[in-house]
Amino acid sequence: MLRYIISRLIQGVFVLLMLVTLAFFMAKALPGEPFTGEKNISEKVKEEKRKQWGLDKPLAVQYVITLKHMFIDWDFGMSTKRVRPVELIIRQSFPASLVLGLVALGMAVVIGIPLGAVSALRRNTWIDYLGMSFAMIGICVASFVIGSLLQRYVAMNVPFLNIAGWGTPQDVILPALTLALGPAAYLARLTRVGLLEILSQDYIRTAYAKGLSVSRIIIKHALRGGLIPAVSYLGPAFASLISGSFIVETIFSVPGMGQHFVNAVIDRDEFLLLGLVVFYGFLIVVVNLLADIATGLLNPKLRLES
Repeated sequence: MLRYIISRLIQGVFVLLMLVTLAFFMAKALPGEPFTGEKNISEKVKEEKRKQWGLDKPLAVQYVITLKHMFIDWDFGMSTKRVRPVELIIRQSFPASLVLGLVALGMAVVIGIPLGAVSALRRNTWIDYLGMSFAMIGICVASFVIGSLLQRYVAMNVPFLNIAGWGTPQDVILPALTLALGPAAYLARLTRVGLLEILSQDYIRTAYAKGLSVSRIIIKHALRGGLIPAVSYLGPAFASLISGSFIVETIFSVPGMGQHFVNAVIDRDEFLLLGLVVFYGFLIVVVNLLADIATGLLNPKLRLES
């Protein structure tokens, strides 16, 4: 298992390196420069600004300097538009995105896994069809549609819920639910598929033949193997909930990281964009590693192979 974890860590480093490389050259390929939108600036002043921010150096030199700052100095630099350290911007906005992502993931697990388990146990019944129909709706309907519907028909009719804002504990309910429905749908389908595969195994039929109760067979023998696909999905799901929540954050006025990511692209704020990309990438690598470890604990075969 230790060898498996070390292998994943090495892969994570290469993923981050490739991510920074792609983000760096794609940012450089964007039209204009960080100072394009500033009015009444002469070309001489622009040259001074390029020199101040190190943008006058050859592209290869800038790339090497970026790698050094990111991976050796752990310094994300300064935002060219906001003139603030990128690390400070992330530190101020990440808690809101983290809380929103954690609550959304909890809701997705609470909704999706029981729904998938019940659908598997009631296969080809109206309960199964109803549960999978809900899952299909959760996959197909966009989050901004769900968020708008929740604002119109839930927030406006429930006194303690606000349409938008981020100041009280209940303000996290609607945006988290909006984010959770998509992952919950995937978790339901993955749980159903995983349990159906396990329930068809010979050792499950043997357990039934021995006269064990259905609840004991499901809890002790079937769930551990049946939840492996769902557990494997939790890592990417959590990362996507945090990194892809900028639409929901905009709808519900949540002061998270999504707004900075969009603004960095629009303003061509290279240092802020690269800092956010590296932070998101590091987060994805860590969460996927935890999901792989959890999968290994549930799957003895994987531990033996590693």
